[in-house]
Amino acid sequence: MTSRRTVRRVVSLVPSLTEAVAATAPELLVGATDWCEHPPGLDVVRVGGTKNPDVARIAALAPDLVVANEEENRAPDLAALRAAGLEVLVTEVRTLEQAFGGLERLLVGGCGLASPGWLADARDAWRDVGAAPVLEAVVPVWRRPWMVLGRDTFAGDVLARLGVRHVYAGHAERYPRVPLEELRASGADLVVLPDEPYRFTRDDGPEAFPGLPAALVSGRHLTWYGPSLTRAPEVLGRALRTAVR
Repeated sequence: MTSRRTVRRVVSLVPSLTEAVAATAPELLVGATDWCEHPPGLDVVRVGGTKNPDVARIAALAPDLVVANEEENRAPDLAALRAAGLEVLVTEVRTLEQAFGGLERLLVGGCGLASPGWLADARDAWRDVGAAPVLEAVVPVWRRPWMVLGRDTFAGDVLARLGVRHVYAGHAERYPRVPLEELRASGADLVVLPDEPYRFTRDDGPEAFPGLPAALVSGRHLTWYGPSLTRAPEVLGRALRTAVR
C-alpha cells in the first residue's frame, strides 16, 4: 500500500478475497465480480467477470481499494484501473504460507483491519498438517481439452500437505494440456477431480479414468484462500481418504 488513507470502500475481483473481506468487514465491500458467490446472499454491485471487469463501473463506485490476484486477473485490466486513478492491491499466492501472508497484507495492511479470528483459526487448522506425500495423483482442472495442475500452484501445495503429490508438479507449465491417453498412463494412484473451474461430477470425469480411484473434491476448499481454509484440511482429507479406502 502506498496510501495511508482510511479505506471505507472496497471492490474485489477475486471470489476468495471477496469472501475474506465479507467475512471480516462486510460494510467495506461495495463491488464484486459476477463469480463471487460467497457468502451466500452477497448484496453488492456486480462489476463483470474476473477476466473482463467493467473498469468504468468500478471507477463509478469510487473505491478506496480494488483487490485482485496476479493469476485470476489480467494485467491490462489492472493497468486500466490504475490509469483511472484507483489503488489496486494484487496478491500472489502459490503456497499456503503465501495465502496466509497475502490475506494478512490485504486485511490488515490494505484495509486497516485487525487480523480476523477466522484467519487465526485457518492457521491453526493447518498447523499440524504436513504429511509426506504417499500418493501420486493426476489433477485435472478442465476437459475438452484436458488440463491439469502443473508446477508452482496453490492447489498443488495444499494437496502435498495432505499427502498427495500431483504427477505433473515438475512440468514446465503451471496448467499444461495433457492428452487423456498420457494421463491414463501416468502411473498415478488416483485422480483428483475438483468441482471448479470445470465442474467434475460422479457422472462427468471418473469414467475417463477406468480402474483409477477418483476423489471428487470441493474446488472452493482446494483452490480458494480465505475463510474456506479453516475447514479445508477436514473436507479435502475426508474426500481423499474415501477415494482410496
